[in-house]
Amino acid sequence: MAAGSGCVVDTARTAGCRDGAAAAHLKFISIFVIFFTSVVGISLPVLLARYFQGRPTYDKAILLIKCFAAGVILSTSLVHVLPDAFDALSDCQVASRHPWRDFPFAGLVTLVGALTALLVDITASAHVEHSHGHGHGHGESNSSYLPVGTQEELSGKKGTELGRVEMGQEITREKGEELMLKIKQKLVSQVLEIGIIFHSVIIGVTMGMSQNQCTIRPLVAALAFHQIFEGMGLGGCIAQAGFSFGTVAYMCFMFSVTTPMGIVLGMIVFSVTGYDDSSPNALIMEGLLGSLSSGILIYMGLVDLIAADFFHNKLMNSQTWLKKASFIALVLGSTSMSILAIWA
Repeated sequence: MAAGSGCVVDTARTAGCRDGAAAAHLKFISIFVIFFTSVVGISLPVLLARYFQGRPTYDKAILLIKCFAAGVILSTSLVHVLPDAFDALSDCQVASRHPWRDFPFAGLVTLVGALTALLVDITASAHVEHSHGHGHGHGESNSSYLPVGTQEELSGKKGTELGRVEMGQEITREKGEELMLKIKQKLVSQVLEIGIIFHSVIIGVTMGMSQNQCTIRPLVAALAFHQIFEGMGLGGCIAQAGFSFGTVAYMCFMFSVTTPMGIVLGMIVFSVTGYDDSSPNALIMEGLLGSLSSGILIYMGLVDLIAADFFHNKLMNSQTWLKKASFIALVLGSTSMSILAIWA
């Protein structure tokens, strides 16, 4: 009864703000504003990377952009997405029901998201290593030969050939490591985009279903900045992965249209079903999808972005000042995104 009365109180408090026509007008404005800010946010690091390309500072600039991006993504998952998921599943309309009141599903689904991201990481890495190993095997079998000549000639040839073989193996190993790193960076960018798209769809659908103009009005401005920083986070990873121009354009486009499409989808869902953003079914879906995307983003931010660069990046480990600058960029990225949680 207490939970039920709490829900009644919340509904009564927001009744004065419920205006379908005013809310729809604000949503149409938000579609164009959010699309524009999303394009700006994700394009900025990509354009900066292209500007620095070929210059001596290119690798360092890309690294700093990526560290800023990692801070944004980690903050997005821990300060924005996860608390919203817990709030949705803790709402009185959901928490008063069985089985949602009996178990912390938000934490469980976050764990599932992190383990799913790990499974994708392991599977993809094993596939790349397996393919690369097969390539080496073919190269070695084709290069085998039977030596012909006198003992002295053979000794001289053997030393020369051995040096060449070792040099060739070293070059091949370095090229193989670079190739695997590039493939890993592409995989990280693609999985990150999936996690962020989940989050963007949730934001868009929630706003689209809402009929509360008092909630939507401040959200338009807050989400505009939110999309800029989140776009910079994803764009920084895309810039380093070295995709073709067509793939970069496609990934930028998909990020930019996801939240506006979510708003349209939310408006359609409300017009067809009558569900608004405070209905139990909408809250459950928001909580589960938010938890899943949070788990994916936490894993990718900590393991594939932060740990990979701070512990396994040769350039960063060779220059102390660069490691300090990268940490400052990481803190700036996470701080800027965390401050936005005051409004959105």
